Amino acid sequence: MLARQSTDTTNTPKQASSTPTAIPSSTLHGVFTHPLKWLTRFDGSFESLLDHSRAPRHRPRKLDSRAEKKIIALKKQLPRFSARRLKYEFDLPWSEKAIRRVCKANGLNRSPRRSPKAKPGKYRRKKHQTKRCLRDIKKHWRFLQQISIDTKDLRDIPEYWIGLKSRRLPAYQYTARDVTTGLLFLGFAQELSLSYADISAFGETSPFGGFAQRIIKHLQACDIDLSKTTWQSDNGSEFVRPWRDLAFRRVGSWQAKDDSAFTKTIEEVTGQVHRTIPPGQHRFQADVETVHSIMESEFYEVESFVDHSDFIQKANAYLLFFNLARKNSGKEYKTP
Repeated sequence: MLARQSTDTTNTPKQASSTPTAIPSSTLHGVFTHPLKWLTRFDGSFESLLDHSRAPRHRPRKLDSRAEKKIIALKKQLPRFSARRLKYEFDLPWSEKAIRRVCKANGLNRSPRRSPKAKPGKYRRKKHQTKRCLRDIKKHWRFLQQISIDTKDLRDIPEYWIGLKSRRLPAYQYTARDVTTGLLFLGFAQELSLSYADISAFGETSPFGGFAQRIIKHLQACDIDLSKTTWQSDNGSEFVRPWRDLAFRRVGSWQAKDDSAFTKTIEEVTGQVHRTIPPGQHRFQADVETVHSIMESEFYEVESFVDHSDFIQKANAYLLFFNLARKNSGKEYKTP
């Protein structure tokens, strides 16, 4: 029996069209476009298709040029002042937000992370950047404008301690260094005292006097003018003990009112000055402290010493290496 053909076409599948329909690329990728906007904006370059700023082109309450110049002048004069402090210190009639916006637009705001390309003085400097600025200042000083002198206790170096006890090697190092070039002078002794600072050098009694006096005699023999040289030391008793305490072997103090024997030795040369750093401010002696750290890793932790004379020979060899061959990164990779 033949089934009657249904006339209902609602569930009848439609026949596919023989001609394919073109689908716009914007619909295919889910992008809604305004053809007229892009046609009017496009000028043949890719930059013309970039997004434009949606910020208002006209601000009725924008500060006038006179107000902006005043804010910029105050910020340049006081770069570490915030917008809030500028407002309250100088009674500025504008809001903190407006002051901050003006400073930001002119590149005067402080940043927590200073960019390497930022100009000096624009932001708060980090510690290493301050050191770099000080190096730039010191490199313009004249030769031997300042000699920094200090001592180092060698008894706290584990690799050196055994030889120190068994072979009676020097227990203390006396270091003097020219701040400008990094020229290094060394002396060694068995104890820290004013007499050694003024009498002994390289473990022996010098015919010229002490460690400092030996350096002075050597430089004068080379026809070097020391009339404008400043010797800088810390406030240790080996440098500032009064002259009369030397006879009684008393330990001095940085509060001593009389000049020490070391000071008198320095100031025997006309024009030379002995200056001490503020108490507790060891960063003033950064040049000699750096040498102490370098020698600990490059000399005391590496070398072994047979006896006292072997130590002196190797110390002299390292001194020549430091002054003539070793390049100093803090002095533009130059040797002293």
